[in-house]
Amino acid sequence: MFGLEALDLARIQFAFTVSFHIIFPALSIGMASFLAVLEGLWLKTRDSTYRDLYHFWLKVFAVFFGMGVVSGLVMAYEFGTNWSGFVEFAGNVTGPLLTYEVLTAFFIEAGFLGVMLFGWNRVGPGLHFFSTVMVALGTLTSTFWILSSNSWMHTPDGYEIVDGRVIPINWLDVIFSPSFPFRWAHMSIAAYLSVAFLVGASAAWHLLRGNDNPAIRKMFSMAMWMALLVAPIQAMVGDAHGLNTLEHQPTKIAAIEGHWENVPGEPTPLILFGWPDMEREETRFKVEIPVLGSLILKHSFTEQIPALKDFPKEDRPPAYVVFWSFRIMVLMGLLMIATGFWSLYLRWRHHLYENKAFLRAVMFMGPSGLIAVLAGWFTTEVGRQPWVVYGLLRTKDAVSNHGVGQLSLTLISFVVVYFAVFGIGTVYALRIIGKGPHTGEGKQSTAGGPGHDRHTKRPLSATNAGFEQGHTHDDLDRN
Repeated sequence: MFGLEALDLARIQFAFTVSFHIIFPALSIGMASFLAVLEGLWLKTRDSTYRDLYHFWLKVFAVFFGMGVVSGLVMAYEFGTNWSGFVEFAGNVTGPLLTYEVLTAFFIEAGFLGVMLFGWNRVGPGLHFFSTVMVALGTLTSTFWILSSNSWMHTPDGYEIVDGRVIPINWLDVIFSPSFPFRWAHMSIAAYLSVAFLVGASAAWHLLRGNDNPAIRKMFSMAMWMALLVAPIQAMVGDAHGLNTLEHQPTKIAAIEGHWENVPGEPTPLILFGWPDMEREETRFKVEIPVLGSLILKHSFTEQIPALKDFPKEDRPPAYVVFWSFRIMVLMGLLMIATGFWSLYLRWRHHLYENKAFLRAVMFMGPSGLIAVLAGWFTTEVGRQPWVVYGLLRTKDAVSNHGVGQLSLTLISFVVVYFAVFGIGTVYALRIIGKGPHTGEGKQSTAGGPGHDRHTKRPLSATNAGFEQGHTHDDLDRN
C-alpha cells in the first residue's frame, strides 16, 4: 500500500485509532469535573442557572463518554493483534496496570454513571451529587493508570529482564516512573483546558447569534476564568515536563529543538522555525534566537543541550514531526494564555459579553485544546521512536508478523468506520451544543417528582426528553 511496509502500516493504524480515542476521554475527563462543579454550585446557591447548565452539558457528556468507551475497546485488541512482540516483552507490566484501571476507574464509572445520567428525580440530591463526583473521580483514575502504563514505556523503572521479558520487582517504581507525575498533571490540565475552550466557544457562538441568557453568560464567564487561571499553570507544568524529558530522553529534546550539533564554548540557540532534514543532518531555513535554548532548557546562559549528532542515526526520532508538533502545541498554549488575559481586560472594562472581536476569537479557539492535546501526544509518542519501551524494545521488534495486505485492509476499514461512527456522534453532539441551554431546563413538571417518573428510557434519552420530564432537585425539602 503506497510503498509502505507492514511496520509502517501498523504504526499508522495505531496512530489513527489513538488520535481518535484521545479526543473523547480528554473531553470526558474535563466535562465530568465541570459537571461536578456545576451541581455543587447549584446545591450551594440554589441558583437555577447552574442547574440548567448541568442538564445541558450532561447531554453532551453522555455522547462523548460513549464514544470514548467504544474507541478505547478497539485499542485493547490492537495490542494483541498488531503488537504481539510488545505484549510478550512488557505484558507483565502493562497488563496489570491496565487491569488496575478496569478494577478501579471502570468500576467507579460503571457503578455511578447510571445514577448520574438518569437519577436526578429518582435519588436524593446528596446521592446524585456524590454520583457525579464519583464519575469525575473515575475519569481521573482512568487517566492515572493509562498514563502510568504509558509513562513506564517512556521512562521504564522498577523492573528486571529475565529470559527476554520484563519482570516487575518494585511496583511503586513501575507505577510512579520518573516521567509519570509530569505527564499525568500535563494531560489532566490539558483535558480541563480543552473543555473550557469548548464551553467558551459554544457560549461565544450563542452570544454572537443574539442568544443571550444568564446560562450562556455564566458558562462563558466560567470558561474564561478557567483560561485565565489554568493556562499559565499548564505552561509551568509543561516547562517542568520538558526538564524531566531532557534528563531521561535527551534525544527527544534534541529533535524537538531541531538542534544537530553544539559549537564548543557557545550556548545553544532556540530555533523558532525551520525544517529539520534527517538526510542532510541540519535544520534548513531556520530562524533562531541566540542563547535562548540554553536559558529555557538548562536555565543557564552557558550550558549546552544535547544535539542530535551526539546520538547514533538509528536512535534518532523523525525530527521534522516532533519539531512542528511541539510548536503547534506551544502556539495553542500561548493563544490560550493570551485569550485568558484578554478576557480579564474586557471583564474589567465590562465588555466581556459584547466585544464581537473577542467573541469571534474565542469561538475559533474552541478546538485549540484538542489540537494541543493531539500535537502534544504526537510529540511524545513520535519523539520516543525508534523505541516502544525506551532503550529496551525497538518498534520493529514489537510488531506482529502480519502481511502488508492484511494491515492495509484493516487500516482502510478503520478509516471508513471511524469517520462514519465518530463523525455522526460528533455532529450529534454539536447539534446539542447548537441548541444551547434554556432557562428552566430540568424544572419540575406534572409528570415527575422524586419517585414518580419511572418510565424506562433509551440509553441516549438523556439527550432529550429524559431531562425535560421532572428532572429537578426543587424537591430538596422533601428529601
